[in-house]
Amino acid sequence: MRSIGRVSDWALDPDVTYLNHGAFGSCPRPVLEVQRRWRDEMEADPNRFFLERYEPALDAAREALAAFLDADPAGLVFVRNATEGVNAVLRSLEPELGPGDEIMVTDHAYNACRNAVEATAERTGARVAVASVPFPLESADQVVRAVLDRVGDRTRLAMIDHVTSPTALVFPIETLVAALEPLVPVLVDAAHAPGMVALSIDGLGASFTAGNCHKWLCAPKGAGFLHVRADHRERVVPLVISHGWNRVFPPTENRLHALFDWTGTHDPSAWLSVPEAIRTVGGMLPGGWPEIMARNRALALEGRDVLCAALGIAPPAPDEMIGAMAALPLPLGAAASSDPAQPSGWAEDPLADTLRHRWRIEVPVMSWPAPPHRLVRISAQLYNRPDDYGRLAEALVAELA
Repeated sequence: MRSIGRVSDWALDPDVTYLNHGAFGSCPRPVLEVQRRWRDEMEADPNRFFLERYEPALDAAREALAAFLDADPAGLVFVRNATEGVNAVLRSLEPELGPGDEIMVTDHAYNACRNAVEATAERTGARVAVASVPFPLESADQVVRAVLDRVGDRTRLAMIDHVTSPTALVFPIETLVAALEPLVPVLVDAAHAPGMVALSIDGLGASFTAGNCHKWLCAPKGAGFLHVRADHRERVVPLVISHGWNRVFPPTENRLHALFDWTGTHDPSAWLSVPEAIRTVGGMLPGGWPEIMARNRALALEGRDVLCAALGIAPPAPDEMIGAMAALPLPLGAAASSDPAQPSGWAEDPLADTLRHRWRIEVPVMSWPAPPHRLVRISAQLYNRPDDYGRLAEALVAELA
């Protein structure tokens, strides 16, 4: 399995074995060039750009992203990242929450989004109900049972990851949404989903979906989205209220777009470059995005199996729950923090620093669910090749001896 244009198309340091695409993504050079051209146009005549060019260009970018996500563009807005989208939904729902109400999350939730839920609970008096999902696990049914067992009569919102960040599991999101909606609105944290796994937002039918374009779509940093189902669009507002709040809306204008599209002057070049990311990366293999997703998944499974063999451990999750990332438990070790209050999935283990500086391998080793337990999480993107995981296996065996 060959790497795809690592030197010519990707800006990554060729001297680093980069196995951490899932953290911040990587943007190909042709997409960065398109972003530069948008910035040059903006700075050449800012007044004309923002008053004449911006809205039509943003609408075109929205249409391209909506087509890729199979989403109603009327409910799709750009945000900087999935965490911002999650926060916008939670803040919008706070007036409807009160003491005794519950927001359900799993213990595999991304730390930043879990923090947003905790903050909303503190402001409103609601409780955070945590569904404990085992890891390692044997089947997706264990996820379904854990979630449904934690939902009750006072559950007002369920925030569920499509692909978990610390454990790299593809949750059975279609089954979960179908079981919960419409009685319990679901906020899907789809930070890793677009470009990694097949995703139809309209087909999924969740109340809210927040995702990133800078990860597996390989768009520039600062490109994310929030999709709001039609029956919730009058309830959701951005974190920053600006001109759209009192804008006069003719029947053909979209209030959700007006509120989110202009929350003050900013650099929209990452948003406007999303169509180029979809086109450029989608053109790197003959089969387009379906082949890219299949190729990356196959490489992630191959890399996982190489590591399992080297470390003498069994795969901690079934193949069908793996996308383009895989996480493996490592032997207990001295974590960066022994504080039991340290957020799960947040503390970087000293082993990660050793791999970074001694071996020139960039891969996350994190404390999860809490020190001294730890995981290593690999990613597979078009610039990776099987030898990358063999090198990581060699390094892990040497450092864990």
